Amino acid sequence: MAENGEGLGTVPEHERILQEIESTDTACVGPTLRSVYDDQPNAHKKFMEKLDACIRNHDKEIEKMCNFHHQGFVDAITELLKVRTDAEKLKVQVTDTNRKFQDAGKEVIVQTEDIIRCRIQQRNITTVVEKLQLCLPVLEMYSKLKEQMSAKRYYSALKTMEQLENVYFPRVSQYRFCQLMIENLPKLREDIKEISMSDLKDFLESIRKHSDKIGETAMKQAQQQKTFSVALQKQNRVQFGKNMYFNDRIPEERNEVELKRAFEEEDENEEEVLTVQDLVDFSPVYRCLHIYSVLGDEETFENYYRKQRKKQARLVLQPQSNMHETVDGYRRYFTQIVGFFVVEDHILHVTQGLVTRAYTDELWNMALSKIIAVLRAHSSYCTDPDLVLELKNLIVLFADTLQGYGFPVNRLFDLLFEIRDQYNETLLKKWAGVFRDIFEEDNYSPIPIVNEEEYKVVISKFPFQDPDLEKQSFPKKFPMSQSVPHIYIQVKEFIYASLKFSESLHRSSTEIDDMLRKSTNLLLTRTLSSCLLNLIRKPHIGLTELVQIIINTTHLEQACRYLEDFITNITNISQETVHTTRLYGLSTFKGKVAQTACMSACQHLSTSLMQMLLDSELKQISMGAVQQFNLDVIQCELFASSEPVPGFQGDTLQLAFIDLRQLLDLFMVWDWSTYLADYGQPASKYLRVNPNTALTLLEKMKDTSKKNNIFAQFRKNDRDKQKLIETVVKQLRSLVNGMSQHT
Repeated sequence: MAENGEGLGTVPEHERILQEIESTDTACVGPTLRSVYDDQPNAHKKFMEKLDACIRNHDKEIEKMCNFHHQGFVDAITELLKVRTDAEKLKVQVTDTNRKFQDAGKEVIVQTEDIIRCRIQQRNITTVVEKLQLCLPVLEMYSKLKEQMSAKRYYSALKTMEQLENVYFPRVSQYRFCQLMIENLPKLREDIKEISMSDLKDFLESIRKHSDKIGETAMKQAQQQKTFSVALQKQNRVQFGKNMYFNDRIPEERNEVELKRAFEEEDENEEEVLTVQDLVDFSPVYRCLHIYSVLGDEETFENYYRKQRKKQARLVLQPQSNMHETVDGYRRYFTQIVGFFVVEDHILHVTQGLVTRAYTDELWNMALSKIIAVLRAHSSYCTDPDLVLELKNLIVLFADTLQGYGFPVNRLFDLLFEIRDQYNETLLKKWAGVFRDIFEEDNYSPIPIVNEEEYKVVISKFPFQDPDLEKQSFPKKFPMSQSVPHIYIQVKEFIYASLKFSESLHRSSTEIDDMLRKSTNLLLTRTLSSCLLNLIRKPHIGLTELVQIIINTTHLEQACRYLEDFITNITNISQETVHTTRLYGLSTFKGKVAQTACMSACQHLSTSLMQMLLDSELKQISMGAVQQFNLDVIQCELFASSEPVPGFQGDTLQLAFIDLRQLLDLFMVWDWSTYLADYGQPASKYLRVNPNTALTLLEKMKDTSKKNNIFAQFRKNDRDKQKLIETVVKQLRSLVNGMSQHT
């Protein structure tokens, strides 16, 4: 029962499986069959039985169907046999027709193949044209690059390279020619760098050679501008009634003519004005800068340019050894420096970052220190005031030119104050020679005048005022000698010469006034005073000349206030100004000259008296004469001690007679033992008595004793004195001979 139940349960399942096998795709039969083996035991056997039963059923159905259609099949075969003959005929006809078609289509095939070949060629040509159209712009740009290289348009060539690399080459990068071009571009860039650097080197060499021309042009423009400004200032001073120079007023008409001429010169020069661009072609710098900027190597170019320019700056700042000998040497030095910095200023303003303001300031400060050192050293060799003045004008023009380009020049004007002192020293030396010549040509006699014309000539030269002299009739005399008006004129000329240096120094009138007064004081207190002192010390100057010199100095001293007025009229600075320097130099003339004259007179008198004693023409001298001579010397000493001229310290004036005094004391007290014992000692009482002098005088007294006193040999005192004289003479001779041998 159990088995029957199990068989009944599996039959529907087997039917389902068979239905799935019949209706399902063969690819899915496997899982269906696998389910047969996964079921209960003996299911496979039962399934196979069921499968056989199903097959038998299908065979029966096929057989039935074949039986049903068998007659139709037989009829079809019969029909086919009937048309077999027709089919063979048709086959023959078809074969014949096919052959005819084949023969007729051979030409068509040939033409078709030609057409195919042409179409392929056409397609290839189209493809080539398309590729060539893609490559042609690249080739054109590369050809353009070659042309730009040949034409030295390197900046444009670099731009073309950028376009080739960024736009054109990516389109044809698969072609070999493109790779060759790409590989060639770095070399072209290096060539451009080398060529542009070579052009830059040529440019640097060119501006080094033309720096002086550039500087000369810049300084000329600055000078023209300054001249024009000065003309305007003069015109303004005339309009306001002001004038810078005493006794040199320029009529208004003359100023208008000068101003008009200045305008005309300015108009003429405007057509001839050359700029730095006219003198120098800066295109190599621009090209090189642009090229290195495009190549991304701008820093290398900037460093190279600055390094080379610093080297050139050092060369420009190096002066020639003989620069101080002529003004042209200084001018060449200045024009080269100006040319150098004008170029740098131009580069600063027309390029972006090639040079900076900090760089130019650093370069200028370095150059300025060198310039000041050079000028300080070389100007110290200048002894000609005209050359120093020309140097000053060059320095002012140099400073004004560079100041116009924005460079600070205060240190140059500070240097000018040092050079001003040197200029004054050269002026003092020059005027010392002028004063010496005037004193040499003077006759030291009052100036005679015979008529009114001569009187006016002297008055026009020297501000002399004396009502009593004016009332006198001609002929008459001025109290001073001819040197006084000449000296006064030369002092004014010195003031003018000193003023020339103070002009254009950008200083106030008060400072200029102070400069003039100080330099004039130096002229009076040092130069003129020294010349006067040297004059009165000359041996040919007698007492008459000394008196005239004192009179001359008195009048020069009185003329000092006129010199102060003269300076006031030049500078328009009132003498009542608190800081105004007064001319005090002339007030010291009459003290110094009188002292020197008195000392010279005493020394001259002492020397003359000594020479009188030792004169070879004087063969004999008695003791009485010595005593009388001693009284004369005492009178001279009394005069010296009476302080005839104030200002001597102690017994300075009495020392002029010290040689005579010690000699006379030795003979008056007859103290030969002390003299001979102490001779040569620093504390000797008769230190200033020369043995030769004493021997000469003693021999003259010995001869007198022998010849004039015939009874001296009979008097014991006289005999003793004679023996003493002979003994002293022998000792003095031994002393003198010993001195000669030692020498």
